[in-house]
Amino acid sequence: MYLPFFIAKRYLFAKKSHNVINIISLISSIGIGIGSMALIIILSVYNGFDTLIKSQYQAYQPDFVITPSEGKSFSANSVQFEQIASLPGVTQLFPVVEETVFAIYDNRQSIATIRGVEEAYGQISGISENVVEGEFKLGFGDVGNAVIGSGLATELRLRVRFLSPIELYFPDRNSQISMINPAASLNDEFLYPSGIISLNNDFDKSGIYIPISKARELLSYGEHEATSVEIYMDKRSGESLRGVYSEREKELEKILGASFVVKNRYEQNETLYKMMRSEKFAVYMILFFVILIVSINIFGSLSMLILEKKHDIQTYLSMGAGTGIINRIFVLQGWLISFFGAVVGVVIGLILCFIQQQYGIIPMPGNYIVDSYPVDIHFADVVITLSGVLLIGYFISILPVRLLKRD
Repeated sequence: MYLPFFIAKRYLFAKKSHNVINIISLISSIGIGIGSMALIIILSVYNGFDTLIKSQYQAYQPDFVITPSEGKSFSANSVQFEQIASLPGVTQLFPVVEETVFAIYDNRQSIATIRGVEEAYGQISGISENVVEGEFKLGFGDVGNAVIGSGLATELRLRVRFLSPIELYFPDRNSQISMINPAASLNDEFLYPSGIISLNNDFDKSGIYIPISKARELLSYGEHEATSVEIYMDKRSGESLRGVYSEREKELEKILGASFVVKNRYEQNETLYKMMRSEKFAVYMILFFVILIVSINIFGSLSMLILEKKHDIQTYLSMGAGTGIINRIFVLQGWLISFFGAVVGVVIGLILCFIQQQYGIIPMPGNYIVDSYPVDIHFADVVITLSGVLLIGYFISILPVRLLKRD
């Protein structure tokens, strides 16, 4: 057995002449264990929320969104989009017309964001599963329908069974604004609510799905004009095979050139994902510094142990042991305190996470989409936690050994 490790292990578990050394070492190990356990649990809960939010968005989010690099709209009827439609794995292309308009319902007014889409959009994208009242239906014969965000529906006091239409207004791009009769300079559309949908806070408070033909008429757009094109891929190509997914993104950028911007799922919600990663990193650093403060006890414990073992040190030197071996003995002693605390803490943390994952013992407060706190254990978090704690223990252990060299 490695001699410094053998002696360090004996010092760790052997009874000292001053019991306070054992107590300080035990407190250090327990503190490190609690910090490690907290890190594993909190990081796993953050992973759970991250996975939950991603699943909520990705349930209806397109694989890619194409927008013009300059200007607001473009023609979606071109050779480029025909090439994209023929790419392996691409199942559907949907032109979308999006704009902010003025909405009125029974004399109640609000600013709304319309999204003009085709009738099949609700089923292909999966958003029709989020309809909370009525159905995702955008037309009945020549009559246009609208699917309203739940927040906007509440603000306008709108229900799908009410007979009044929702009125949408937008300035006519092809006419001059009349100061005598401003209303004559506005395009309008009257649509009957067919459904109320709940997707996310941003859409729910102002979003409306309407037929794309009605959106083009309201905005004075051409027959094939759109503000974006959403691309949906075969699930096996888009999600399971990440290499294929990345390859398609490069092909899209090559076909479209610099005139368009291609956004994948991450880039469509880049701010949200960056915020979640930043919060997770901030929590990790806070707990990391807590562990660092607790680990300072190791310095006190080792300093007292070195003073107590001065006679042993002289014995080792007289037997031919070099200063390097003696230094390693006490560094390993401090590192073992961190090691046992970290391992025990991580194991307990993993057990608690597994119990929560399987049985959901701790419930979520309030009315949320899940009943209990979501937990998702990542192996990388375990490695980062153990590595960070053990590095802290190692560097803290070096400090009293350097003092030993001076003596």
